[in-house]
Amino acid sequence: MSDLPAARARYVELIAKRERLSSPRLLAALAAVPRENFLAKGPWRIKSEAARKYRLTPDADPVHLYDNVLVAIDARRKLDTGLPSLWAHFIDLLGVGEKDRVVQIGCGLGYFSAILSEIVGPNGRVHAIECDERLAVRAAACLRAYRNVRVVNGDGCRNIGEAADVIIVHAGFSHPQPLWLQSLRPRGRLLVPLTQRDREGAALKITRKGKGFEAEAVQQIRIFPGRGRGATALDDRVADWWQRASSLAPLRFRGIAQGLPSDG
Repeated sequence: MSDLPAARARYVELIAKRERLSSPRLLAALAAVPRENFLAKGPWRIKSEAARKYRLTPDADPVHLYDNVLVAIDARRKLDTGLPSLWAHFIDLLGVGEKDRVVQIGCGLGYFSAILSEIVGPNGRVHAIECDERLAVRAAACLRAYRNVRVVNGDGCRNIGEAADVIIVHAGFSHPQPLWLQSLRPRGRLLVPLTQRDREGAALKITRKGKGFEAEAVQQIRIFPGRGRGATALDDRVADWWQRASSLAPLRFRGIAQGLPSDG
């Protein structure tokens, strides 16, 4: 077995330097949470951000997981864990802090739920929603030791429980769901990838400001489609509209009507 603590330290240093992370609690969480506890036993199929094909790790040594790589959850469906640098960047950008209530929509196997658990601390809460029942069961088992995390098998477009300081969507949609906006507390933040049928698009950060919202495109992204994401050319045009409108300047609006901003 190789030096796992040293590998974890290099992993945190790599991500912190690449993304210029500013949150000490996030860095401490990345160092504390064992990534291997949220995956099946190795060897693992992994790939870099730019790679098109997986490669199999030489063995089941967890040291191979402490790099900025995607790990296959279901290679047949091209369903992977999130890229560590990308989601660390989003968590930092959203300013997730101690005592926050965070909702995750599409928690997968729970690795980033554990990261968020460490950040919000014992007085915060993480409500992790997963629509795939098998993944939800596995995530709940992996997260058993994290007392401030609740895993729910359900539809995050229909019910996310109480109001939230932060909502993070880990799947692609054509537009923000009205429920997510309505569920944000004052100054609450939403991160949602808006993608087309080829899984390409942009992640938007939406902030509640007074009686309305402000959206800005923050990152190009390629991501697994969310359950319930429309599959028509119109849905693609809606996603493209959001991306273009929010990339030029912050987009201000009061609500959503038929997938588009509304001031009604």
